[in-house]
Amino acid sequence: MFLAGSSVLAEGGAMHFVESAGPALVWLIVVSFVFLECAVIVGLFLPGDSLLITAGIGLAAHSSGTSHVWALSAGAFVAAIAGNQVGFMIGKRTGHRVVARKNGKYFNTENLDKVSRLLEKHGFWAVLIARWIPWVRTLCPMVAGAGGMNHRRYTIASTLGALIWAPVLLLVGFYFGAVLDKVSWLFPTVLTLMIVSIVLGTAFGLYQYRKEMKRPIETVEVHDL
Repeated sequence: MFLAGSSVLAEGGAMHFVESAGPALVWLIVVSFVFLECAVIVGLFLPGDSLLITAGIGLAAHSSGTSHVWALSAGAFVAAIAGNQVGFMIGKRTGHRVVARKNGKYFNTENLDKVSRLLEKHGFWAVLIARWIPWVRTLCPMVAGAGGMNHRRYTIASTLGALIWAPVLLLVGFYFGAVLDKVSWLFPTVLTLMIVSIVLGTAFGLYQYRKEMKRPIETVEVHDL
């Protein structure tokens, strides 16, 4: 998918990519990334925040962009909630012992301990603000589930967090794109740079994920929350 995107970029630039791909591809990529980033460990290595902003900018180029960006905001919101519930259930099934990677860059005992202490100290508010901290956003659901955090309380906090994360970044990107669109040369330049950075960031992230998963396993004990 991203290789195809790179090919189109090389042939016709960002505007050609946006016009040929259409909102459907934007939907597929954004919803998939948001779900993965909130549900499973590979999400630690995906450029979620920058993707949401870039998607918003890209939709600003379409005549029906306004309706699409609001609909996608709702879709990303639902994907974030669903991802968090999956992450929570994964953590709950592991019990109080969460598997990490020795000397891992993100998925390590130190980061899991930090998230555990954050949840233990701040609970509801920690889940709420975790949306805005990339690696915490992915680890928080799993640690909350493993620590036995009250599911109803967790769901309310994660839902509110989803509401002020994905839709906000998409809309910021969209209205920023509308401003850029007033300068004919600036919009395609900025969009091209952002799409290229997303493609390269995703490729590098997946490479880092494969390296991380090859490291030795170690377990972390999560305290009751």
